[in-house]
Amino acid sequence: MNRIFGWMPRIASAMAQGPWGGKGDGPDGQDGKGGDGGREGGPRNPWTQPGRPSGSKGPSAIEELLRRSKESFGQGGGFGNLPPRPTGRTLWPAAIGILVLLWLVLTCFHRVGPQERGVVTLLGKYSRTLSPGISLTLPAPLENVTTVDVEEIRTIDIGSTRAESENLVLTGDQNIIDLAYSVRWNIRSPELYLFQLSDPDASVREVAESAMRSVVASVSLEDALGAGRSEIEQQVEQRMQEILDGYRSGIRVQGVAIKQADPPTAVNDAFKAVSAAQQTAQTYLNEARAAAQQVTAKAQGEAAAFDKVYEQYKLAPDVTRRRMYYETMEGVLANVDKTIVESGNVTPFLPLPELKRRAQAATAQNGNTTEGGQ
Repeated sequence: MNRIFGWMPRIASAMAQGPWGGKGDGPDGQDGKGGDGGREGGPRNPWTQPGRPSGSKGPSAIEELLRRSKESFGQGGGFGNLPPRPTGRTLWPAAIGILVLLWLVLTCFHRVGPQERGVVTLLGKYSRTLSPGISLTLPAPLENVTTVDVEEIRTIDIGSTRAESENLVLTGDQNIIDLAYSVRWNIRSPELYLFQLSDPDASVREVAESAMRSVVASVSLEDALGAGRSEIEQQVEQRMQEILDGYRSGIRVQGVAIKQADPPTAVNDAFKAVSAAQQTAQTYLNEARAAAQQVTAKAQGEAAAFDKVYEQYKLAPDVTRRRMYYETMEGVLANVDKTIVESGNVTPFLPLPELKRRAQAATAQNGNTTEGGQ
């Protein structure tokens, strides 16, 4: 680099003067006038050194440029812009030693982070994997180190929750659903990840789509829409891992999450109507089952009570029969106005129940009148 920088001012100066010289290069200093046999403004000899008359002999411009370049290579006391030592020797050996030392330090020592692994290649071929910490390798280009983050969880989204983008998948009962899901994965083996697959991200996406379509094709529409989502996710994760291990990809699948499972947009309204009708029918069925359970429980309770009464009846039939008669008559005559007349003397009685009803009716009427007046 210093050679180039040492030559550039000289080359620029020579190019600025041009092969025929610049302004003021003539013998009389008048823009080249009279420099070529006394002709004013004529072209000068391209092989004469600028600033010399055409008739005088001396080194040409090319010879002068070569001389200066030769001096730059150390014959003129120092190389490029580096001054010589007091002893007369140049400083280039020390500079070269410093550059070599920097090259060794920068290409031999490598720092690998806690979440990273360093993959070492010897002349382009895989050699070994470096653990976290400071490691030493051969200098470049003999050995090169590529650091890979093995703890980072990468995510690939397949499908979209937007209406204009659909990812249609066929179910096992010949229905079509729109699926949107994501796959989480990280790197298990960095050397396989770098050298086994040409495009690992694209491979993960293609494997995920293949596994999801294979699993959904074996389930029903109802399972795919909600009831069997967790099972589908587990099966897809397991199948993806098997395929990627067969590819020796060095990738570990962390999980699959279904974000959306809906019917296609064209039949979404009709599907919602069908789903609403199914939910209504299911609600009626649940209500009927609840009523049937209540009736059954009541009948079972009455049957249990009758069994207890029957047991008592077998122990004392007359007493039990009389008690049942009294309980029955009590239930029948409890809300009935009755008059008991004993044979022999019939005494007029005061109709207390009728008076009580009339008093209640009058009280209710007075209350309604008061509310209307207010």
